Amino acid sequence: MKYLVVADLHYTLKQLDWVNLAAQDFDLVIIAGDLLDIASVVELDVQILVVMKYLKQIQPRTRLLTCSGNHDGDERNSGDESVAQWMQEARADGVLVDGDWFERDGCLFTICPWWDGPQTKAEVAALLQRDSLRPKNHWVWVYHAPPNGSPVSWTGKKYFGDSDLAGWIDQYRPQMVLSGHVHDAPFRKDGSWVDRIGSTWVFNMGRQIGPSPTHIIIDTESATASWYSLAGNEQIHLDRDLLKESI
Repeated sequence: MKYLVVADLHYTLKQLDWVNLAAQDFDLVIIAGDLLDIASVVELDVQILVVMKYLKQIQPRTRLLTCSGNHDGDERNSGDESVAQWMQEARADGVLVDGDWFERDGCLFTICPWWDGPQTKAEVAALLQRDSLRPKNHWVWVYHAPPNGSPVSWTGKKYFGDSDLAGWIDQYRPQMVLSGHVHDAPFRKDGSWVDRIGSTWVFNMGRQIGPSPTHIIIDTESATASWYSLAGNEQIHLDRDLLKESI
């Protein structure tokens, strides 16, 4: 199985075009949050309409999984927390979104929503508990924020990750966590696009300008994860200790 992982597209239409064209070459396409951009001059409801069209185009070419990020919220829940309600509508078109799970070739994927308060945090905890009980050979989490204290959450000045995620990783030990959120982590001294916490691989591809997004290609047959960016390309072997190689 080979899958493409991107995040933090932030309503960059050229990058959405790139993902749309590349999708047919992969078994899965995973977007780890922040499809929208709350700082854009384009109204949020217009962004949602456009992004929904892209998701509808991508889905027939591959299996599409996407979680929400901190820019994706369009409504408030009963706890006054930001939620991406629009993503739930994409489920009708076959897109796997917040709260969903997906299994292929013995690998279970859990898609976690962005949370900014106790109510949604409890929902994430319940999702992880639910899927911890499902039979699987491997477990992958799609989770927008990277774990705190890891090079994948390093901004160049401070760690800007999710401390609760670090605790959940320690509790459940998934094979991988696919994240984004901290745009500069792969490009800063002491930062990285990949880390290993115990037996868990954690990834954050970062964000770049231009027509193609930074992205990671995970190939389970060759047991590799490859990172592509304007700063260069690197690869690690998933069945070995962490050692980045230029490609």
